[in-house]
Amino acid sequence: MELKPPAPPPVRLTAAGQKRLHDHAQAGYPAEVVGVLAGDRASGDVRRVHPLRNERSDRPDDRYEVSGMTLYRAEQQLIAEGMDILGYYHSHPDHPADYSAFDRDHALPDMSYIIVSVRQGAAVDTKSWRLTEDRGAMTPEPLILLPDPLPDPE
Repeated sequence: MELKPPAPPPVRLTAAGQKRLHDHAQAGYPAEVVGVLAGDRASGDVRRVHPLRNERSDRPDDRYEVSGMTLYRAEQQLIAEGMDILGYYHSHPDHPADYSAFDRDHALPDMSYIIVSVRQGAAVDTKSWRLTEDRGAMTPEPLILLPDPLPDPE
């Protein structure tokens, strides 16, 4: 019998964290926005929504790109502050908060991917996804909204 690792905890986001996600997505509209989700892997608590700049110039309305060095520096800064990298987020301007084939093909295992649907400049839906082990699909994962602020980690 093959033992599977325990399922990761649901992603837990405060109202302020969701507002930061939505504000970034709305400000970037009609282009996609992107950022890093950092916090505590054991609890699933997102303690930092870290916006990045979409460097994609040829198709910013339906693709995002961040240079490896920019992403590396952002992640190292968050890790130095004692946080784990929980995943990433991006927006889908005038499209649902469902993952695309492009999203799946560029996803990493063991990470959460929050997608914000922005319609006519307003955030209308937010979903979280996780890549399956065989990389063939992404499955929805719970996104739990918490009151502000989160208690300090012990």
